[in-house]
Amino acid sequence: MNQILVTEKLYVTPEIKRKKIIYKIEFFLSVFLLFLLFSYYIYASYDRNKTAQVSQEILSQLKYNEDTTVKKTEDDVIVVILNKEEENQKKESENKKPKIDTNTYTSTDGVKYTTEAVLKIPKIGIEYPVLSDTSPDLLYVSINKYWGPSPNEVGNYCIVGHYYESGIMFGKLHKLKNGDIAELTDLSGRTIKYQVYNKYVVEPTDTRCTSQLTNGKKELTLITCTNYGKQRLVVKLREVAE
Repeated sequence: MNQILVTEKLYVTPEIKRKKIIYKIEFFLSVFLLFLLFSYYIYASYDRNKTAQVSQEILSQLKYNEDTTVKKTEDDVIVVILNKEEENQKKESENKKPKIDTNTYTSTDGVKYTTEAVLKIPKIGIEYPVLSDTSPDLLYVSINKYWGPSPNEVGNYCIVGHYYESGIMFGKLHKLKNGDIAELTDLSGRTIKYQVYNKYVVEPTDTRCTSQLTNGKKELTLITCTNYGKQRLVVKLREVAE
C-alpha cells in the first residue's frame, strides 16, 4: 500500500506541475480572449446599426410631410413653417414638387455632408439618401455618390455602399436580378425608374463600370463589396422608357 502511494507521488514531478499550471493559464487566457471577441462583436453590431440609423434620420428629413410644422437646421435654430392651409396654397400656386433638402449636415464625428438624391429599391426593401461625396466616414452614414453626372441626368450615376450581412445599406444588393426596378429621386423631386440589365463581380482596381459612355442614356451603377471585401459587386441599371 505504501509502495503504491509513493509511486503515485513520484509520478507528480515538478515538470508535470509546471505543465498543469501552463495549461490552466492557457485555458483562462482562451476564455478571456473569447469573451473579448464576443464583446467586440456585440459592440461592433450596435455601433454599425446606430450609425446606419443616421441615414434614416436624414431620409425622414428629406421626405415631404404635410403635417410638419417645424424643421431643424444645422445650427439648431428652429424655423417655423407656414401653417398647412397657407402651405398648400403656396404649393398650388407654384405647382412644383417639394425639393430635397440640400443643407449641409454634420455627423456626430464631425464629418460634413450634403444630400443630392434618394435611392429606393422595392425588391430588396431599402431606401437611402445619396450623399454627394464619398469617404470612409460617410460610407458609415449612408450610401455615397462615387462618380458621374447629377442625379437623373444623361450619363452613368455611380453609387457605392457598404455591404452588411444584416441587410442594411447594400447588404442585399446581390439579390437583384435583371428586370428589377430601382427609383432615384433628384433634387427637384423628380423620380425616374431604372431597370437592372447586368450584374457582375470585378477586382477593386477595375473601374470600367464607372465609364460615362452611355450612348446618350441615363444609367445607374450600384457598387458594394463581395467575397469578404476582396472584390466588388456591380449592378448596372438603365432608365425605364415611359
